[in-house]
Amino acid sequence: MQIGIGLPNQVRNVTASALPRWATLAEEAEFSTLATTGRYAYPGVSDTVALAAAAGATTTIGLLSAVLLAPAWPGALLAKEIAGIDGVSGGRLTLGIGVGSREDEFTVVGHDMHGRGARLESDLATYRETWSGEPVGNGPNPAVPSGTRQVPFLFGGYSARALDRMVRWGEGYIGGSLPSAMTAPSFEAARRAWREAGRQGAPKLVVLVYFALGDTETGRANLQDFYRLAPRHIAANAVLRTTRATIEQSITEYTDLGIDEIIFVPATEDLDEVTRLADIAT
Repeated sequence: MQIGIGLPNQVRNVTASALPRWATLAEEAEFSTLATTGRYAYPGVSDTVALAAAAGATTTIGLLSAVLLAPAWPGALLAKEIAGIDGVSGGRLTLGIGVGSREDEFTVVGHDMHGRGARLESDLATYRETWSGEPVGNGPNPAVPSGTRQVPFLFGGYSARALDRMVRWGEGYIGGSLPSAMTAPSFEAARRAWREAGRQGAPKLVVLVYFALGDTETGRANLQDFYRLAPRHIAANAVLRTTRATIEQSITEYTDLGIDEIIFVPATEDLDEVTRLADIAT
């Protein structure tokens, strides 16, 4: 199993200038991936900005949005943003996508939640077309430079529609920060949907796990605040790992489930958390 680490871009009132340093430390510690958390109606740093900062501060570590709330963006604009970040990184970006579950994420950008799934379906085609060099809006120019690659997709979510998008558009599935007993059925459903769709091989399976190894009380407070407006079943079951034993237990549990990569998502912006986690997990 690969071990990745999140950026603290959605810790409340995060110090934005800490993100490039965090990314550098994570690469030096040989984590497999740097991941961002996507929210807009919250005092953090947007995942696209955080990914761009990480892309510029690193050279080898993988980059992942886990997950970006794509339907809140105009499709062509996001396609251009993602192509630029991927280009800066030298082709290290994977686009993790979700439809979102909080009303405020959409009202803050002038949308509502109604029809977000249909918007995403249309936007996925827009991304592919834009990255292929198609002109945007029937205009005279493409949105991105020639040579832009097709960025791979992973999908998050708990509905059958999310899995349907995964098998039609994606390379795998991202499971949320819930106890393994709750996420295991979602991973098995992803494998089953992949087989039934006739896709070759197996989907890449990634799981998110929150951690705080230093100031655990601040970590708990930050996690509670972050999930304050989330659906009840998610907010009530978000788990924070705070000890070596619970970190190692998570790795064992998800290894046993056959998960490909575990991303430990920080609940504080303390830079020492990168080293603390690396001492246990890498």
